[in-house]
Amino acid sequence: MGFSETFIRRPVATTLLALGILIGGGVGYMFLAVASLPSVDISTIVVFVNRPGADPETMATSIAAPLERRLGEIPGINEMTSLSATGSSTIIIQFDVDRTADSAAHDVQEALNAAIVDLPSDLPTPPIFRKFNPAAAPIMTIALTSQTLSTAQMYDVADTILGQRLAQIEGVSQVQLSGSERPAVRVRLDPARLAATGLAAQDVYNALRAANVTQPLGGFSGAARASMIGINGQLSHAGDYAGLILRSRNGAMLRLSDIAEIVDGVANTRLG
Repeated sequence: MGFSETFIRRPVATTLLALGILIGGGVGYMFLAVASLPSVDISTIVVFVNRPGADPETMATSIAAPLERRLGEIPGINEMTSLSATGSSTIIIQFDVDRTADSAAHDVQEALNAAIVDLPSDLPTPPIFRKFNPAAAPIMTIALTSQTLSTAQMYDVADTILGQRLAQIEGVSQVQLSGSERPAVRVRLDPARLAATGLAAQDVYNALRAANVTQPLGGFSGAARASMIGINGQLSHAGDYAGLILRSRNGAMLRLSDIAEIVDGVANTRLG
């Protein structure tokens, strides 16, 4: 009778075995873990691109669209979403379940390298990407308040001191800063004065970029000692920009403070 013969000849043992399976199943059911949001490892990559001063439409057409064309060539993409705001674009790429995060990141890096020729040449930094887990959530939120520091100063403290210390803790994968804004020097041009000088806003922009440089100048080399000469030409405060010379003609110098109001502020004044 094959497999069933043993159970037919020993009905008591068969009954006890069935009861044991039934009880074991009931006990196992009581301890069965049920998750309302099951943990599914879906490879997700987020691409960030910044272009200060560009409006959302320009970001979408000149940056997000070329990147989407290159990224869309990657096999195994399940969903791709882009969000363009003032000065920044974010592209979220979700891959199929069978794609690993490492292989997806490798393909994204190759696509970004190929898209460099399609992007504007004035990007301050090339596009960057980060692996992202949609199921992950912050395990700790720290709020900072101060009666003496401004929001820009608090952000600087959180970014340069607190955030770096927390990132050095073993097991911490990511530290995000939000709720405030980076310090920035805001240059408010006077259109009438600018037009009277014959300069354009692009001329002022080029002068500002040329004034913020960090480059080597050379060095001295002797028989027993060698020294390098460098210059840090970066300007960090409004007072440093006030005397910036835009044009010199017939001994008369046109400074930035003559056509603009320069103040210390934040990169995004709508946050606060």
